[in-house]
Amino acid sequence: MSARDPSVAPRRDPLTRLRALLWVAVLFFVAVAVALFLALRPSHESATPSAPPASTGPAATWAAGARPAPAFVLLDEQGSPLSLASLRGRPVIVTFIDPLCRDYCPIEAQRLNDVAAAFPQGSGPAIVAVSVNVYGNSRTILREDARKWKLTPAWRWAVGRPASLGRVWDDYHVQVFAASKKVAGVTVHRIAHTEAAYVIDAKGYERALFLWPYRAQDVVQALRGLAPS
Repeated sequence: MSARDPSVAPRRDPLTRLRALLWVAVLFFVAVAVALFLALRPSHESATPSAPPASTGPAATWAAGARPAPAFVLLDEQGSPLSLASLRGRPVIVTFIDPLCRDYCPIEAQRLNDVAAAFPQGSGPAIVAVSVNVYGNSRTILREDARKWKLTPAWRWAVGRPASLGRVWDDYHVQVFAASKKVAGVTVHRIAHTEAAYVIDAKGYERALFLWPYRAQDVVQALRGLAPS
């Protein structure tokens, strides 16, 4: 797709603007990660902070049929293949989450739970959380998150080998930064990443991009505004 395609909103050089928005978002989380890393606190001891003020509305939107969502095939929390194509026929939210995060990612998960709860059972979006932390993709950790975060049944984890995950990050313009350091003989990994959530319609086209912090009601509104498939 040409970056000058007038059918895509925002109309002026949308790909450049999209990348700029995502870079601004990730720079914020890099600063947060550096502060956490310097504090030398293991992730399981980190206190969950209050969410910063939420932005209003999506960071970008696209017209129906204008921007196909990049395809991928990863594994879900049960180890079964999970592809975007397999979810065709219903809206999908593709987001990017660190399973070991104990600060902003759990808050975003709760926000997405609220989105799912706004729809009658079985009629809401599928939520696909692509892992951004290759150290946190074990089934034990994913099950613990499902319990602690009280994840909606609509939630599916998407994990895989680092190279496979890296391709998905690149395709969705998600930046991931990892730093490791030994603390009291234990290697601690700190992950900073773009917290982006894409709304994809039932035909597999990207329709809206939300950057954290966002409001559940804005995501719900974007989903309800999708044309019927």
